[in-house]
Amino acid sequence: MTKQNPFALLCTAGLFAIFSSTISKSPALPLFAAHLGAGPSGVGMVASVSALTGILASIPAGILADRFGRRRLLAVSGFVFATAPLLYLVVENIWQLALVRFYHGFATAIFIPVAMAFVAGLHETGRGEKIGWFSTSTLLGRFAAPVAGGAVIGAYVYAPALGFRGVYILCGIAGLIALALLLRLPAEDTGQAGPHDWSRAFAEFRAAASNRLILVTAAAEASILFAYGTFETFLPLHALKEGHSAYIVGLLLSSQVITLALTKPVMGRFSDRHGRKPQIIAGTLAGALCLLGFSVSIGLLPLLSLSVMFGLCISVVTSATSAYIADLSRKEGLGSSMGILGSVMDIGHTTGPLAAGFIAAAFGFGAAFMGAAAVLGLACASFTVVMATSPNVAGFPLSRE
Repeated sequence: MTKQNPFALLCTAGLFAIFSSTISKSPALPLFAAHLGAGPSGVGMVASVSALTGILASIPAGILADRFGRRRLLAVSGFVFATAPLLYLVVENIWQLALVRFYHGFATAIFIPVAMAFVAGLHETGRGEKIGWFSTSTLLGRFAAPVAGGAVIGAYVYAPALGFRGVYILCGIAGLIALALLLRLPAEDTGQAGPHDWSRAFAEFRAAASNRLILVTAAAEASILFAYGTFETFLPLHALKEGHSAYIVGLLLSSQVITLALTKPVMGRFSDRHGRKPQIIAGTLAGALCLLGFSVSIGLLPLLSLSVMFGLCISVVTSATSAYIADLSRKEGLGSSMGILGSVMDIGHTTGPLAAGFIAAAFGFGAAFMGAAAVLGLACASFTVVMATSPNVAGFPLSRE
């Protein structure tokens, strides 16, 4: 990667950054928390802390990126990726682990929205495809991390403390590589908006936060992540209850990740050429139908088919939503717009398992999937109505209709 190729540099940094972030929690985090003496409630608390950071920090990160420049904020996220793993090595109790997770959560809370703004600022044409390739690079890191983490922990099965140390050392190495790559990004002189003053930064945030087209698009992405959170939490339990093995559960989850990684650039290019709005509507509606299918399917082939189809639905929606929000935003306010998207999508991803858990406890797993389908259906209807009744907004041209 060279300084003259910022997009490729950022994609490579994204792979190592998300590998680092994911290996710190999957499968190490719940096992490490239990090793420290945490019960189920303590494990759940620690697992949710970094998501809380994402909800709280994404919008400020976007505003700061508009104020000081995206390159500087990406360097800050790289610093957290590189330093947080060192703190796991000195953790001795569950509360220290929660504090480390809160700090570590700033890495992705800053990196994802600011990197998306960086990509969108570099590419006004072909934006959906470029965002798709960036997402695929992060998905590769997300896919490889649990395999590597599980292998390290498994190698030290009789000395778990050494296994956890090995995982977090590997996590730190990946974080250092991400930091080194992010520091090589060029100054924002390639068509992106550079830094500007506080009044301009807050003005851009207010403009984005008051634009109902941006908000309803962010809500559509939050709904698909609400559904994804339900899927990844309760499909394994549903499949095990119906007599499938843990191997089959892994196959169902992996098939979805592979589908996402392979199709995101394709779906992004499709939205560039054929329009974002129809793609978002079709994806949310098809996703709702897939979830209804999960509520009644018990066989391997139906579950596998639905997993692949639902992964495709996630790809269809998310490859268009972020690009559409970028289309609706001024270049100077891309950080704020992506920060809003990041915060809203974290809310969706976090509340999905919580809401579905209450429904599943009362009515069973099938009802949990139906509840998530209802959320997707409502988001689809809301998006359709708002888009049908909203004229073009001055300063936010509706390109690629």
